[in-house]
Amino acid sequence: MTGVPASAAGGSPSAKGAAGAKGAAGTSGAPGGMKPVRSEGTAPARGDDTKAVRGGKLGAAAVNEASLWNVANLLTMLRLVLVPGFVALMLADGGYDPAWRAWAWAAFAVAMITDIFDGHLARTYNLVTDFGKIADPIADKAIMGAALICLSALGDLPWWVTGVILGRELGITLLRFLVIRYGVIPASRGGKLKTLAQGTAVGMYVLALTGPLATLRFWVMAVAVVLTVVTGLDYVRQAIVLRRRGIAERRAAAEEAER
Repeated sequence: MTGVPASAAGGSPSAKGAAGAKGAAGTSGAPGGMKPVRSEGTAPARGDDTKAVRGGKLGAAAVNEASLWNVANLLTMLRLVLVPGFVALMLADGGYDPAWRAWAWAAFAVAMITDIFDGHLARTYNLVTDFGKIADPIADKAIMGAALICLSALGDLPWWVTGVILGRELGITLLRFLVIRYGVIPASRGGKLKTLAQGTAVGMYVLALTGPLATLRFWVMAVAVVLTVVTGLDYVRQAIVLRRRGIAERRAAAEEAER
């Protein structure tokens, strides 16, 4: 026993409780009547809130506006602009001048190359936008359709070939929209090979080729037509399977909800 009163040594229990409460309340009040200092985690004042919200909206709008003009979308726009230029070059001087056909081939080749890169860039660097989703397939079909129609109009390619290729492309696009409620039909390797074969064959027909190269382009186009039909039928099969699966899953979910 030291004989020291409890109030001198550590204070009474009530005093300790008051001191503890005062320390715990340090976040809401400060000793000596001083205004509390706002910590980093506390919310800003009401005026700061308004400025932050306005700044956030302006920043989001700037990001959305800038995202439209990314590299992938610019390549898609370039491909759209090339379509009328390609047609003009293709039909210049009656459409049979080798020099003009060579320039038309150059425009077609640039369009095909940009078709490869814009989608890759959009997926790799997260540049996917609503504009790109709509404009990219339109640009693809526009340049291919323009080339096929010009070739058939000039008598270089039978109209039935143009009809098969364009009919398949438009039909599969419509089919994708019809089954989108059940899921997305992914692009297959056969579809990519079909696109490559079509681009190569049409490009060879755009050029004024003669001799063995003219014979070769016939067979390349034949391969492209076969791939067009086969992959089109495969997409139809996938759409049917996807629709059946989606209907079955919805029916199972409805039965589960009724239990």
